[in-house]
Amino acid sequence: MMTASLLVELLTEELPPKALPRLGETFAAKIFDGLKARDLIAEDRGFRWFAAPRRLAITVPQVRAAAPAREVTEKIMPVQVALDAEGRPTPALLKKLEAKGIAADAVANFERRMDGKAEALFYTRNEDGATLDAVLAEIVQDAVKALPIPKLMRWGAGDAQFVRPVHKLTLLHGDRVVPGRVLDLDSDRVTRGHRFMSRGEIALATADAYEPTLLAEGKVIPDFTERRAEIERQLVATAAEQGASLDEYADLLDEVTALVEHPTVYVGEFEAEFLAVPQECLILTMRANQKYFPLFDAAGKLLNRFLIVSNMRIADASNIVAGNQRVVRPRLSDARFFFEQDRKHTLESRLPRLGPVVYHNKLGSQLERVERLERLAGAIAGKLRGDTKAAARAARLAKADLVTDMVGEFPELQGIMGRYYALNDKEGEVVADAIQSHYQPRFAGDALPAGNVACAVALADKLDALVGFFGIGQLPTGDKDPFGLRRAALGVLRILIDGPLPLDLAELVADAVGGFKPGLLTAQGFEAQLLDFMFERLKNLLRDAGHAGDVIDAMLALRPTRMDLVPAKLDAVRTFRALPEAEALAAANKRIVNILKKVEGELPEPDVALLQEEAEKALFHRVVEVAPLVRSHMANEDYTDALCVLAGLRAAVDTFFDEVMVMAEEPLTRQNRLALLRQLAGLMNQVADLSRLSA
Repeated sequence: MMTASLLVELLTEELPPKALPRLGETFAAKIFDGLKARDLIAEDRGFRWFAAPRRLAITVPQVRAAAPAREVTEKIMPVQVALDAEGRPTPALLKKLEAKGIAADAVANFERRMDGKAEALFYTRNEDGATLDAVLAEIVQDAVKALPIPKLMRWGAGDAQFVRPVHKLTLLHGDRVVPGRVLDLDSDRVTRGHRFMSRGEIALATADAYEPTLLAEGKVIPDFTERRAEIERQLVATAAEQGASLDEYADLLDEVTALVEHPTVYVGEFEAEFLAVPQECLILTMRANQKYFPLFDAAGKLLNRFLIVSNMRIADASNIVAGNQRVVRPRLSDARFFFEQDRKHTLESRLPRLGPVVYHNKLGSQLERVERLERLAGAIAGKLRGDTKAAARAARLAKADLVTDMVGEFPELQGIMGRYYALNDKEGEVVADAIQSHYQPRFAGDALPAGNVACAVALADKLDALVGFFGIGQLPTGDKDPFGLRRAALGVLRILIDGPLPLDLAELVADAVGGFKPGLLTAQGFEAQLLDFMFERLKNLLRDAGHAGDVIDAMLALRPTRMDLVPAKLDAVRTFRALPEAEALAAANKRIVNILKKVEGELPEPDVALLQEEAEKALFHRVVEVAPLVRSHMANEDYTDALCVLAGLRAAVDTFFDEVMVMAEEPLTRQNRLALLRQLAGLMNQVADLSRLSA
C-alpha cells in the first residue's frame, strides 16, 4: 500500500498577525487528526505546521493512499424485537436489513450478546478503508471550519468564506496532486513565494520539496518557529553591534514574525531631541505603531536608534532605512506635542473633567470614584501608619491622566504619564510613584507597588472596583470577567501577602463599602459573596505556588482574614503534617468535630469535679498544661511551635478515646466530656482545621 508525505497549503491574502500562530497550529492539528481518524497515517511521526503572512500549511510523513480494510461491528436491534418466538426474523428486522442492504439469510451469522440488560443482534462486516483522494478535501474543509476565526469574509463571486481571501489550494501526496475542492478552489501543485523577491509561481515537485523549494526559489521561510528564531538571531546580533540591548521584545517578536516572510534587520535612528519626551511614550510609539525594536544603553535608557525588521533583503538598504525614519518622525513629533500640551495643565485642574466621564452607569462617574478612592486610600494608609495625606493626594490625582492627550492616544500609558505630570506639578516623588504603581500588579509576575502610600492607593483602587461591581451584582461568570475582577482580587491578595501588610481583609472590604452612597449597592449578601470569591482566588493562588491541597484546605477552613499570616500558617501546617503524631491527631480531631456537630446549645467549661475516668482526667490536665504555651505561641505568631506543642497531646487523646465513653448515659458526665472535647478542639484548631488532614 503506497505511503508518501502529504502537503496541504492554503495560499491567502495577509492573515491577521496576532492570530497567525494559533491559526497555523490549529489548521495543521485538525488535518492531522482527520487523517488519523480515518487510519490514513501508516506510522505516526507527527507533523510540521507552517504559518507565514500569506499561507497556512502542513506536511505529514507516511500517509497512506488508502486505509486498510477493517471489520466493523454494529448493533442491529434487540433480540426480542428482531426474532419471533420460533427464532425467525420479524418484519421489523427484515425491513431494517433491506434498508442497510444486508441479505436476509445473513441473520444466521449474526452474533447474539448482551447489550446492557437486554440481548441484541450484532452484525460484523468487512469495510473498505477510506481513500485519501475521497476524503482529503473534506478533512481540509473541516479544519478550515474549526479555525478560531471571529469574523469571516467573502471575496469574488463565489460563496467561500475565510478570514482572508484564499487564492490557491495545494494538495500533494508524494509527487501526485490529490484531487479536491476547498473554498471554491481546485487543488494544484502551484504556490507562490515572496511578493517581490520570488521568481513567480512555483510548481512543487513533491510534498517533501515544499520547504526547501520555498526557501530557495520563493524567498520565504514558511516555518513560523524557524522564522522567529532567525529574526531573533538578527536582532540580538545587530543590537550587540550597536553596543545596545533590546529590553523586553517577545510579544513584538511574535507579531513581526507574522508580518514578514523573508526577514532582514536594519538600523534606523531619529533626532536625539525627541529623547526629552518620556521614553515610555517613544517606546510605545515605535513598538505599537511602527513595529520597531527600540535600543537601550546599559542603564536601560532609550537610545535614538531602533531596529527595523524588513521583508526585503537587498544590497543597498538606504532607501528602506530612510523611508522608515521618515515614517517614524511624525509619530514621535505627535508624542512630543501631546507631552508638551499636557504639561500646561496640572493634574488637579483636570479633575472636573472626570465628572462627565462615566465609570459605570450604576456606580457613577470617575470623579465620584476618585472621591471614594481618596477617602479609602487615606484610611488604609492610616492602618499602615503611613502618610495618610500623601495617600489621599495620590488617590485624588490617580485618574486625572485619563483625560490627558497622551493617555487618550495611548491608554497603555495611564499611570505612567500620571507620574510624569505629577512630578511636573511638583507633587513629590511619593505621590507620583503611587500614581504610577496603583495599577500594579497588572498580571501574574508583575511587580508590586512599593511603600505604604503606593500600596494604600493600589488596594483602594482594587477594593473599590470589587465592592462596587459585586454590590450591583456584576460578578464574573465562567470565563467572562469584563471588569477584571479576578485580576483585582489577585492583586489585593498579592499585595497583602507578599507585602506583607498587617491588614484584615474583611475590615478592608467593610471600609470600601462605607465609601459608597447609601442605596447604591443593592445586591443582597454581596459582601459574603465577595469574601468567598477572594478565598477561592487565594486557594488557586496557593495551589499554583505548589502548596498541597489538604494543607491549603485545612488552613482556609478557618477563613483567615489576615493574609500576611497565611505563609506562616501554611508552613506550620506542612511541618505538623510531617510529624509522626499528625495522622492520629488529625483523625481524632475529625472524630471530635463529628461528635460536636450533634451537640445542641452551648456547652459550659469542663468541671474538674465531674471527671471520673483516669484517661479523661489526664487529658484535662494536659490541655490545661499546654493551653498557656499554645496561646503564647499564637500571640507571637509562632504557629509552627504552637502545632508542635499540640502534637504532644497525642498520647492523652488516644488514651481518652480508647478508654472513655464520651456519650455516657448520665447527662452531667456526658455534657462535661463534650465540654472537654470542645475545649480541646478550640485549642487544636487555632491555626487550621486539622481534621482536614485526615484521609
